[in-house]
Amino acid sequence: RVGTAPYGIALGEDGTAWVATAEGVAAVDTRTRERTALIPYRTDTGPVTTGEYRGGGMGIALSPDGSRVYVGVNVPGGEGTLEVVDTGRRRVTEVVPVGRRPFDVDVSRDGRQVYATNHDSFDVSVVDTGDWTTRRIEVAPYGTEGGLGSWLKPHYTAVRPSDGALLLPFEGERLAVVDPGTGRVRIEEMTANTHQHGVTAGADGTLYVVGTGPIDPSEDDGPSLTVRTPDGGERVVPLDGPHETVALSADGGTAYVSGGFTRDGYWNGLSVVDTATGRVTRVPVGERPLAVAVLGGKGPGGG
Repeated sequence: RVGTAPYGIALGEDGTAWVATAEGVAAVDTRTRERTALIPYRTDTGPVTTGEYRGGGMGIALSPDGSRVYVGVNVPGGEGTLEVVDTGRRRVTEVVPVGRRPFDVDVSRDGRQVYATNHDSFDVSVVDTGDWTTRRIEVAPYGTEGGLGSWLKPHYTAVRPSDGALLLPFEGERLAVVDPGTGRVRIEEMTANTHQHGVTAGADGTLYVVGTGPIDPSEDDGPSLTVRTPDGGERVVPLDGPHETVALSADGGTAYVSGGFTRDGYWNGLSVVDTATGRVTRVPVGERPLAVAVLGGKGPGGG
């Protein structure tokens, strides 16, 4: 047991899993299956609750050297923060303002930048880990009309291994390719035609994108996993029911897609996808699993 409403998970090379919960960041010894610490947030997130809009930690990531955990903290009704946890001292050392509802947190390969993907403010916060300054890059290929009520907002980001570009999928129609240095956003075509959430990149640059299902069933396609090669070619693997995030095995041969969709329609398990053949095996797992980390070696990609 880690705490109320766990959301994101990051796995250290020492076997410690860091889990973003509504109460704080939990440290878990994956060998003994015991929580060894619960580090409270410095941000005031209100009462501890559950549900899609609850306050507390959402996206979470480790620095390349494992010395820091970065967690996006949701403040209901307000701007979020990025809290920095010293993994040795197990306490928060920095609090940096970011956007609204930081669904995802990613780190550059050199560790100099952290990226918070802010769902409700249509942007990515680029945080410099040297001086903790922040730049905002709007990522809104459909515009920002509809504001908080819009479905057409960023959810999760993958860092492209080849050049550090940020990759954000939208609706199985558009892939936003963001240069975090210049802030330029370029749009590439996608083909799944479904509302998209989780994304991760393999070591070879192949992108894996979770389709949660249609916004409009009369026009959009169902849940799926898109496998997108670096040259833009796509293979769409149909899935049964909504899903949220995806993680890869170390060799890239298996994708684990979580059934704990953030909205209604979740299911209690994983879809295990053979990435070569597209064969899908459904495995019952826990209750509403949102995030997945693969034990037994540091996996490729991020997201």
